[in-house]
Amino acid sequence: MPTQPTRRAVLGAGIAVAGTGVLAACSSGTAPERHAANPGPTHHDAMGHSASPVSKSRGEYISPGDAEIAAVEAKRGSGPVRKINLTATPTRLDLGGGLTVSSWAFGDRLPGKEVRITAGDTLAVTVANHLPTSTTVHWHGLHVRNDMDGVPQLTQQGIKPGAEFTYRFAVPQSGTYWFHPHQGVQQDRGLYAPLIIDDPKEPLSYDKEWVVVLDDWVDGVQGSTPEAVLAELSHGMGGMDHGSSGADDKPRSGSGSGPSRVLRGAPSELLGGDAGDVDYPYYLINGRIPKDPTTFTAKPGDRIRMRIINGGGDTPFRVALGGHRMTITHADGFPVRHTTTDTLLLGMGERYDVLVTAGDGVFPLTAVAEGKKASALALLRTGGGAAPTASVQPKELTGQLVSAFELQADSSVALAARRPDRTIRIKMTGSMRAFDWAFDHRKYDPAWRHPVKAGERVRLEFYNITEMWHPIHLHGHTFGLAGRAGKWSVLGRAPGVRKDTAIVLPNRSVAVEFDADNPGLWMLHCHNVYHSNMNMMTVLGYRR
Repeated sequence: MPTQPTRRAVLGAGIAVAGTGVLAACSSGTAPERHAANPGPTHHDAMGHSASPVSKSRGEYISPGDAEIAAVEAKRGSGPVRKINLTATPTRLDLGGGLTVSSWAFGDRLPGKEVRITAGDTLAVTVANHLPTSTTVHWHGLHVRNDMDGVPQLTQQGIKPGAEFTYRFAVPQSGTYWFHPHQGVQQDRGLYAPLIIDDPKEPLSYDKEWVVVLDDWVDGVQGSTPEAVLAELSHGMGGMDHGSSGADDKPRSGSGSGPSRVLRGAPSELLGGDAGDVDYPYYLINGRIPKDPTTFTAKPGDRIRMRIINGGGDTPFRVALGGHRMTITHADGFPVRHTTTDTLLLGMGERYDVLVTAGDGVFPLTAVAEGKKASALALLRTGGGAAPTASVQPKELTGQLVSAFELQADSSVALAARRPDRTIRIKMTGSMRAFDWAFDHRKYDPAWRHPVKAGERVRLEFYNITEMWHPIHLHGHTFGLAGRAGKWSVLGRAPGVRKDTAIVLPNRSVAVEFDADNPGLWMLHCHNVYHSNMNMMTVLGYRR
């Protein structure tokens, strides 16, 4: 059985150790530019819905309302229109075991009702905002048109309380995705749901499908809210003992009346240090706490496709199905060469599809909150027998772990070998002590853009000089993992597995490459919702 440091080495395969050379490499590359941030006035569609900002003049950068956006969308085609209505509303959510909480959600269920369409369809989703504040919806991992990406003050104005907005876009790709707000820390409430896009020529053969959504939960528990957690974290963690774990019952230092939710240490050798900042009272699979888990039923011998989504705000999950090995078929919606593993690690925002052949009995699907001494649970039942306890830890959790850096893209989606036309180097900066997360020590400003041009092969090099890991997510594109950055780079090779979210370990570097084929202004950020809200985000902008 591999040791823990070895498993961390597996996760970090292809990532160079950061040092003096890494920092020196950060000094070159394409520099960001400042551009007058002017989202412009909103326009209204034929139904009077508030829509995305429109630029009145042709600026240096292609803006969400410009003609180039519509032109690229037209090339995607327009299949059958699938109309969906979503209502974002305050509600009571049943988390099982007699536990109900007040939160915000799409309707009255957690996760929100699954949206399922077929690749080639046009999705038209009307969002009615019944919340007391503005909101948006971001379609995580999709190559949507820029004015439908759901980033307030960048691609649209927020949907005001009492207003509606219709997101309409062609969906050319298949795979496992999800949607959530991009407004403040709203993602850490109940405002999320899976988005499954079927392939009309699906090559996989399986009997059943199990959509699994992982989450960490704090909202509505003992007076806690994500906003209060952010307020507490924003004071910094300098006076806290990071050698211990667990929050105490002292009042928080930020706003709110609940207990402190700051996590005093979440050590993970796998992630090279602390795994998270927030001590969540509950960890969920498909909206249920471990003592009252959901149960998926099948027959012995059934071939089950599991679509696993990490919808958490601050928690990486290590996932295993007791008594089974898993065959990885997709990463972040894109097919990979099939690879078998015992367990998987998912950072926030990541998704994996796996195939399992069901045994006979009752089996735990356990999602360990990495470093946090807690876990979530669901059950697979194919026969009789007693259910395992909530604290069950199947041996597969400490078995073989295959990371994204070991996977290879399926030939049908692999990016071609090509030397980059542009390299953008970004330092990931900040500390838990000051809680001052950022890119290049810079406060987020939508007017600052890293320029790219349509048709380029763009290489992004991330240098994590912080003491913590970060899952980095790029909107509107899928990149290929290209391995090492800086002086260790080998340019011109075909990038590896296709993804939209990549784990970057502390004091390590990662390079990714993508083809600039979706014009507009695109968010690049850490998918830890508390890190991004403390400025670990920036913008890639297409220049004319």
